[in-house]
Amino acid sequence: MVGLGAPDDAAVWRLDEQRALVITTDFFTPVVDDAYDYGAIAAANALSDLFAMGARPILALNVACLPPSLPAHQLAAILRGAADKVREAGAVIAGGHSVQDDEPKVGLVAVGLADPKGLISKAGAAVGDLLVLTKPVGTGVTATALKAEKAAPEDIARMTAWMTHLNRAASELAVEIGVKGGTDITGFGLLGHGLELSQASDVKLHLFARSIPALTGARTYAEQHLVPGGTHDNRLYFGPQVETAAELDEISRVLLFDAQTSGGLLLAMSGERLSDFMARAGNLDMSAWVVGRVEAGTGIEVSTGAFPGAQPPVVDGARADAYVPLTG
Repeated sequence: MVGLGAPDDAAVWRLDEQRALVITTDFFTPVVDDAYDYGAIAAANALSDLFAMGARPILALNVACLPPSLPAHQLAAILRGAADKVREAGAVIAGGHSVQDDEPKVGLVAVGLADPKGLISKAGAAVGDLLVLTKPVGTGVTATALKAEKAAPEDIARMTAWMTHLNRAASELAVEIGVKGGTDITGFGLLGHGLELSQASDVKLHLFARSIPALTGARTYAEQHLVPGGTHDNRLYFGPQVETAAELDEISRVLLFDAQTSGGLLLAMSGERLSDFMARAGNLDMSAWVVGRVEAGTGIEVSTGAFPGAQPPVVDGARADAYVPLTG
C-alpha cells in the first residue's frame, strides 16, 4: 500500500481487508548524556513513525552500533531505556542486531498493525482542515547547546521529557475520530515535514507563528548560534518553498526549520473532528496546539500572530511549563 512509489512515514503491506502491516526503522547518535534516556528517546523516535500512520506497535528489533569501550552498565542502560519505552507503547522487543562502531548509534526496526481503511498518511490532508501539533519545536538547538555544555539543566530536563513522551495517545485518538492526514516532525523540522504533507496532499499549509509552541530556552540557544547542521540544511533545501511574512524574526525562522528528534505529530482534521479531538485530549496524557489551516494551493505560508479563532491549547500538566510561543 505504501512503499517507494509514494513514500510516507513507514512502509505498509496489506495482509487482508482488516489488517495492514506497518514497518519502519530509525537510529541515531546520542542526543543526551544519560544512557537510559538515550535509549528511551531512540525508541520513542522510531515508534513515532508508526503512530504517525495510525498503527499500533506490536514488536520491535534493536539496531545498535556500539564501541567496544562502552562500559557494560551504560550498554545495559541504553537497552533498558529502549525496552521500557517499547513496553510503554504496548509492544515487545523481539530481537535485534549489533555491530562494533566508534560512535554509538541506537534505534529500532518497529512493526505495527493498522486498519487499512483507518491509515493516516501524508496524502490525507484536505482543503479546509485545521492543523494540530502535539509537541513543541526546538529540540535540535537545545541538544546542540547540551553538546556545547551551554544548556541549562532545567532546559535539558524539559527537552528530555518531551522527547521521551510517546505520540501514542494522540495517534490513537486521531484514528478513533477518523483523521486521515498527518505526519510526525523529526529531522526535516516542522516546515520540511509540513512540505511533505503539502506535496503529498496537493494543498497549501498556512501556519501562524504565534500559535506554534517552542521549547523553553530554545530561542536563547538559537540566538547564541547553537544550531545543528541539519537545521541549516533544512533551511537551504526547503526554504525556497516556504513563504514567510516579512515581519517574522530570524530566530523564529530558524526554529521553524530546526531538525527535531522524537517530535510531535502534525495532524490535519476538519473543524468538527478538531472540537472532538481537543475536548478529549484534555482527558489524556497528551498536548495539542492548533497551529494553522489547509488551503488551496501549494507549499507553506507562515504568518505572524496567532491563528484567528483557534481553540486554546491542551497541555499535559507534567509539561505545562516546558514551552513558550515560538515568537517569544
